[in-house]
Amino acid sequence: MQVLQRQSAKPVAGSASARKAARAVGRACRSRSAVKVLAVAAPAAPATAGAADDVPYKMSEVVMWSEGKRLQTQVLPIAEDTMTIRSLDWDRDRFDIEFGLENGTTYNAYLIYGADKTALVDASHEKFHNLFLEALQKELSSAGRSLDFIFVSHTEPDHSGLVPAVLDLYPEALVCGSKVCISFLQNLTHRPFKSQVVKGGDKVDLGGGHVIEFVMAPNLHWPDTMFSFDHATGVMYTCDAFGMHYCSEQPFDADVKALMPHYRFYYDCLMKPNAKSVTTALRKVKDLPYTLIANGHGPMLRYNVAELVGDYGRWSSALGKGTTSVAVLYCSDYGFSDRLSQTLAKGITKAGVATDMVDLLSVDPQELVAVVGRSAGIVLMSPPNDSADARTSLAALSSAVKPKTKVVIAESYGGRDEPVDVLAASLVDVGAELLAPALRVKEMPGQSIYQLFEEEGTDLAQALTAKETLARKKAAMSNDVAKSLARLSSGLYVVTAQHNNARSAMVASWVSQASFEPLGLTISVAKDRAIESLMQVGDSFVLNCLGEDTFSPLLKHFLQRFAPGADRFEGVNWFPAPDTGCPVLADGIAYMECRVVSRLETPDHWVTYCEVTGGNVTNPAARTAVHRRKVATYY
Repeated sequence: MQVLQRQSAKPVAGSASARKAARAVGRACRSRSAVKVLAVAAPAAPATAGAADDVPYKMSEVVMWSEGKRLQTQVLPIAEDTMTIRSLDWDRDRFDIEFGLENGTTYNAYLIYGADKTALVDASHEKFHNLFLEALQKELSSAGRSLDFIFVSHTEPDHSGLVPAVLDLYPEALVCGSKVCISFLQNLTHRPFKSQVVKGGDKVDLGGGHVIEFVMAPNLHWPDTMFSFDHATGVMYTCDAFGMHYCSEQPFDADVKALMPHYRFYYDCLMKPNAKSVTTALRKVKDLPYTLIANGHGPMLRYNVAELVGDYGRWSSALGKGTTSVAVLYCSDYGFSDRLSQTLAKGITKAGVATDMVDLLSVDPQELVAVVGRSAGIVLMSPPNDSADARTSLAALSSAVKPKTKVVIAESYGGRDEPVDVLAASLVDVGAELLAPALRVKEMPGQSIYQLFEEEGTDLAQALTAKETLARKKAAMSNDVAKSLARLSSGLYVVTAQHNNARSAMVASWVSQASFEPLGLTISVAKDRAIESLMQVGDSFVLNCLGEDTFSPLLKHFLQRFAPGADRFEGVNWFPAPDTGCPVLADGIAYMECRVVSRLETPDHWVTYCEVTGGNVTNPAARTAVHRRKVATYY
């Protein structure tokens, strides 16, 4: 490995002097007198945000992977007797296909050197096979250690994919994980290995005060997730929770302003569908004196722990205040059931409806009956047709469904799916109402399939809350205020966006120029709009201006309610924008190509600030259509 040092006097990670530096890092990172994270005074961030702190670290050589994607590892101390091996996936631009990445991602693993034993927390993605194993072996060798424990936070392949390879090198290591985790790993390794099922509150003593306590945190965002807390250092290992897809040499959250859009987007995609589980996990760890969050993706949380953990609590509790919820029933480790169900749940929560994620293969029937009984809607992913556990769960589901409960049924693309028509008939027989025909998956899910599933989830949530939403809008303002606010006039526009084979559009009127240098504008986008997923920070789109004499056909077309996954541009003349490729409406009068720079959250909209990167007038003689309202309770 190439050693990068800020000053020649700094120790090399892995050496005795580096471990001494690590102990200094640990003392700076923790406060033993703290009882709750909110009481902890965070260390000051480095003066130069983006610098990798004043900590020695090693970077491997860059290895090129598929299609010119750069891979690299980074090794550095983060606390006393504690190292991280970060796998830097610099150019990954999609994660699980359904959402894009602007800055790549990382897969973070950790080594804890107790006085007596050594533990590895998580591993890495299989694409890092050689890089990660080389870094792991060199670090353990330089420390004069072998590996005694592997703590597997959950079995998603990006964190556990290399566990079998690690076991090949260290076959005597004892694997610790939740009951579901160990079961999944047995299917992954296809050979015996030493294992120990742990429960919440169980502890492993590595010596020297490094007592590791386990906290069960299922559905964050994997059914077998657990946290691990080191009582010696105050480091809490949380895997996916409190992470973000952001690849940088900066290992900590020094530049929180730059990280926040990625941190929030990650929460919305992966954690928001499990908001109730987030709240439960936060309650379980509230009395642990953690001062550093060692997450599984992106920079670790060191300088802004209270703020960023608090954000999870605020965002999750806000969603939990609603009275409407949907039970999302899926099968872990089967086909695409988990990913597609998460996408449906993301669409549901966009519309402000809470979800309960339930694994049909492991749920207790009584718990399933309770969840279904309190749910206004149900999403059912087709289970494997040869699973006795699934049959038991389906029987419990049929007994618990309330009449007129709205249901969405979808295939899992697992190869052994229970026929969706049979599932639909069984639920209709007990009084359920199908929101739409079952979602069928006939090929490997791509971005268009994920878009279809997200939109179906949003449709379900909107159907469940339509009356409540209308009443809330009317109650938000008096008639006089509604009429007064309606005097604000605006133009009429159509926003169009595209990414790979997913594209969308919406009519917009809440548009305004916001800056000269750089040239910028703002667009207000409702949180439950389908296009919202394509207008994240870094995304590009086109703002099409409609003409006052020609707007009617386009307005009528784009105001219609599209079925999930429908092509919004069918029958519309358009051409790709020169720079972004997003659709430009041929019957518009002008267009602007834009890039999302930042987003401001309001209770029901995102105010999106965008930089204008290009544009043209296609009908110089025409004027922009003006939009006037009678009352402000609608657009």
